[in-house]
Amino acid sequence: MKITLPRIAPRNPLIQPCRLRVAGPHGPRGGAQRQRNARELRRECERLHDKRQP
Repeated sequence: MKITLPRIAPRNPLIQPCRLRVAGPHGPRGGAQRQRNARELRRECERLHDKRQP
């Protein structure tokens, strides 16, 4: 009688370093920062435009 064991899939060598790494604090996403900058730029342009008109 021959005994066969189920074959274990090889482990991914990249998982262990990922699990040991500590994640840092997350900041706001880039899209939110770009929108905020665009709003500020638009407001500044409107202020400059209003000052030029007599």
